[in-house]
Amino acid sequence: MSEGAAALARPRPLVGLPGVYAPQDDTQLLLRALGREGVGAGVRVLDLGSGTGALSVAAARYGALVTAVDISWQAVLATRLNAWLAGQRVAVHHGDLTAAVPGRCFDVVISNPPYVPTPGSPTPRGAARAWDAGRDGRLLIDRICDAAPHALSPGGVLLMVHSSLCGADATLARLASVGLRATAGDRATIPFGPVLRSRATWLRRQGLLSPLQHAEELVIIRGEHSRS
Repeated sequence: MSEGAAALARPRPLVGLPGVYAPQDDTQLLLRALGREGVGAGVRVLDLGSGTGALSVAAARYGALVTAVDISWQAVLATRLNAWLAGQRVAVHHGDLTAAVPGRCFDVVISNPPYVPTPGSPTPRGAARAWDAGRDGRLLIDRICDAAPHALSPGGVLLMVHSSLCGADATLARLASVGLRATAGDRATIPFGPVLRSRATWLRRQGLLSPLQHAEELVIIRGEHSRS
């Protein structure tokens, strides 16, 4: 393998910035799902909550026309930096979900939103905005579901990471209620990380964890917009 081919086979590691969610198992699960959607040249992709830009950069490598949005300025900077380092073109906007790109439609919307149920304040601050999602874990999930039909072109697809802790069935029902054909796809079971370990007692009191549960199931929710 030539040096150039080797460089393409081994993409440059992403640069992380303080307070920006680093790619983990959920990111990898979504990347695999994205790879099966046939994203290629000219496909319009919207990455909601781009973080370091892992998903945006991957979509751009496929040839997609990528727009990324994050409410964190640090994440906006990280996405721009990583796209530049990868030699990929990504339009990065600072803002609140689809409000940052009003009136625009996309062929694929991808999102790895916060989904961890959270005691205390309903408004997360700092780095916790990347995972804290209100007491039921649906602070942003419901908003993304409701925005999806307006952000997708006919035949467009939403791909969203979901946790077993915040009601995948409720998300499938909500997407169906707004006119999307919704299914649950790829799954992965992963051990609790530091955040879930720190609030496991609270989650058990809420009935969201069984006494012996020390792992969560992640699933990719796919919603397809009608072509009519």
